[in-house]
Amino acid sequence: MNINYMAELLATVSERASRLVGLGPKPRPALARTDIAVLAADLVSHRGEASGVAIAAEILSRYAGLAPEERIRFLTGLVERFGPDEERVARAVEAWRRDPSPLAVSELHIAAEPLRQELLRRLNLAPGGTLALVRLRADVLELTADEPALKVLDTDLVHLFSSWFNRGFLVVRRIDWSTPANILEKLIAYEAVHEIDGWDDLRRRIEPTDRRCYAFFHPQLADEPLIFVEVALTAGIPEAVAPLLAPDRAPLPAKEATTAVFYSISNCQAGLAGISFGSFLIKQVVEELKRDLPQLAIFVTLSPAPGFARWLDQERNSDESPLTPAERQVLDALDSPGWHRDPAVAGRVEPVLKAAAARYYLEARTDRGRPVDPVARFHLGNGARLERIDHLGDVSARGLEQAYGLMVNYLYDLDRIEENHEAYAERKVVAASPAVRALLKRESSRELA
Repeated sequence: MNINYMAELLATVSERASRLVGLGPKPRPALARTDIAVLAADLVSHRGEASGVAIAAEILSRYAGLAPEERIRFLTGLVERFGPDEERVARAVEAWRRDPSPLAVSELHIAAEPLRQELLRRLNLAPGGTLALVRLRADVLELTADEPALKVLDTDLVHLFSSWFNRGFLVVRRIDWSTPANILEKLIAYEAVHEIDGWDDLRRRIEPTDRRCYAFFHPQLADEPLIFVEVALTAGIPEAVAPLLAPDRAPLPAKEATTAVFYSISNCQAGLAGISFGSFLIKQVVEELKRDLPQLAIFVTLSPAPGFARWLDQERNSDESPLTPAERQVLDALDSPGWHRDPAVAGRVEPVLKAAAARYYLEARTDRGRPVDPVARFHLGNGARLERIDHLGDVSARGLEQAYGLMVNYLYDLDRIEENHEAYAERKVVAASPAVRALLKRESSRELA
């Protein structure tokens, strides 16, 4: 209620200030690019805060109404016209060369900041400004491939968002059937791992006694979840997702559960891609669960492997891959539709597929030395351990396409989360169970013989 009150108050200030500066609250025809650019320049000039709020609101309103090509011109104009003061930078560099003191470094840092960042800060003062800027960054991310100059603007947005969306500002809320419908609708829309098929399916995921859902919110985006986590309470670590989502399953009494399974974690805002919400968001959910259900002893995920099939296909077609001829022959079965439904074929594929998956998770690296799998980077960064590789964990069309049905369990051991996180953050060490590491040592050809 306090957030809504402040938002209404800010909107009132913006409307009254609009009248003062001559913008007016009534809709106006779309203006030329130069007009919105002039407003942007006006916003970073020395104006009172109330009139600045009004101008910021007007800029964001007009930006939302621009055609795609007009948005490109406006965004590239921000890069070209709102950079740092080059003369001030040159003076600061020269001063630092004469005296490389902390004060000189501080002045150089201030001088090097582009005017764009101050513009973005002032735009953020408008009612709904934070969400508008998140959506603006989604545009920037979409356009950067064709407009590489916008990478500079993206860097500015990432710099600011990293502070604005610091974990200390985020609030975790439990989502249940009493949650307002407008938020529940967004969960259906934003689910990125296992599609929610309407209201009945959503109800099955959040209402039964053995189901939980938690979402993270920012005070400036009170009705817009940033990320949400779906949890199944079970009597053991699951190796497949279908039983968790089955419409006719029998719910387990919550007090009988020993294991909390994070089976779907979805980022909701495209404009926050790559923004870290902190290292221990999952740990916060674990703490919420432990408070309500102290008998829970195991906290794991059942996670997809979105890049595994693509990586394995490259390995199968590479002369430098360590796959043996016998293993390649077994993996040829993956090219046949329905291979997973034949127990004999699936049984032959399983040991080869799991050994390859162990190498994918433990050895395959990006140019920056990080695991190639994006889900692995998320959980390892949160302090989890790669616990188990699950053959045919997801045999949906999507699961087969992206990972040949493979899923994995990441274990959140409360006593080791910080240690695992530090090892990964500082040395890129992948925490993995002995069972997973043993797969790398398996003699595939001996088992196939």
